Amino acid sequence: MAINRRQQIQLTPDEQAALFRERKKAALATIDADGFPHVVAMNYFARDGAFYMTSYGKAQKVVNIRRNPKVALMVEAGDEYAELRGVMIRGRCEILEGEAAVRAAFEGRAVAQTNPAPVNPGAAASAPKRVVLRIIPEKIVSWDHRKLGGRY
Repeated sequence: MAINRRQQIQLTPDEQAALFRERKKAALATIDADGFPHVVAMNYFARDGAFYMTSYGKAQKVVNIRRNPKVALMVEAGDEYAELRGVMIRGRCEILEGEAAVRAAFEGRAVAQTNPAPVNPGAAASAPKRVVLRIIPEKIVSWDHRKLGGRY
């Protein structure tokens, strides 16, 4: 049975986990009131099959999620076409309220990356005004063009 190109370039679960540890930034897409995508860059971390980030509770992305919890998240790397790799996650976003949840998310992000960084004091001070966005994946698509070996 022949493997199609999509299957050939998929990232394995271990490769996906390594990408999530390596990359600190993701593109988060929500749907605005007019039905258009609203895409923003977010720091995030992955744990126990979910993706976490924090945001000010009054931010447009949070307003959008309260109205429609369907979101997409893209984590990517590479500059040239032959180097591109990434993961797109489609799922539903839960909003976790409360300063304790926000502080736990700050700590989680600080230790989840390949090169851990301490919690920024400014971010910690803003915790009372923030919420945690918890994305539960429903569909995951991945790609690694390096697996094509220059054949594209």
